[in-house]
Amino acid sequence: MIRSFYYLPNEGVEVIEGVADFDRLANVPGALLWVDMCKPSDQESFVLTHDFKFHPLAIEDVISEKPRTKIDDYDRYLFLVFQVVDYIGREEGLKIMELDFFLSKNTLVTVHYDEHRIFDYLYSRAERDERLLSRGADYLFHAIIDTVVDNYNSILDVIEYEVDQVEDSVLGDSDDDTLRTIFSLRRDIVQLKRILLPQKEIVAQLSRQHYGMISASLVPYFSDIHDHLVRFNDSTDTHRELLNSSLEIHYSSVQKKTNDVIKVLTVLTAIFVPPTFFASIWGMNFHGMPELSIPWGYPLSLITMFGSMIAMLIYFRKKKWF
Repeated sequence: MIRSFYYLPNEGVEVIEGVADFDRLANVPGALLWVDMCKPSDQESFVLTHDFKFHPLAIEDVISEKPRTKIDDYDRYLFLVFQVVDYIGREEGLKIMELDFFLSKNTLVTVHYDEHRIFDYLYSRAERDERLLSRGADYLFHAIIDTVVDNYNSILDVIEYEVDQVEDSVLGDSDDDTLRTIFSLRRDIVQLKRILLPQKEIVAQLSRQHYGMISASLVPYFSDIHDHLVRFNDSTDTHRELLNSSLEIHYSSVQKKTNDVIKVLTVLTAIFVPPTFFASIWGMNFHGMPELSIPWGYPLSLITMFGSMIAMLIYFRKKKWF
């Protein structure tokens, strides 16, 4: 599916559905063309070669859908591979969508193979506010990247909530579900950092280096995006450290519970040693044993056994062994 937004000064924004004569539209002086391709068919993908004449290597990167952030300067246009990230849930983890940009003087082509809510927002904004397109293709390029990066706020808010829940769990009644949640969140945070770090480097290049397709006035705006990515990366580090601490607390809690169980079993074993000892002596059935002829020997043996058990319990209690 192709949806395009075509801006002409004094005429506003026109929305074009499907394949059009993009070669002619892109060469109109003063015009700006944004072509967004979502799940393009082979016929629609042919537009990249036929109308825009992009380099085969760049088109190969688009078709292969390699989720690796990169930027290539082809002089006539700038090619950027970026990622859009969503947090689905504890079980599903992160959903990663590749987003490809072709930025030329007055044209921006974006290609992606999944739908996302940020494009609905950008479509609506482009239709109701022509300033998004009237300021130039490089400004539109910046606006889309800025929207993609702002989406990390909602992701990190959800992860922060999940981390807080984990902290409450490990301080309370930690169980195997808590352990699985910790490992799932750690997996998602590591995966998120693998995306954030190269994006941070690419945006740093956009804010430091001069690309012919990006005006110098936009450099401070890319620096602002870079600052956001640095903050998001720091947040992921903080969440990962909290999860590591929670994991240590969980293991300590499990070890303490195990020690408590072993302590109870040890005490129970110890208090039954004296009765076992007395029973083994009086159960030998020798004819010459003096205690066998005592009339009150049976109650005396019971009193001795229970008395030794109570004495040991009192001793253990004074030592605070349980």
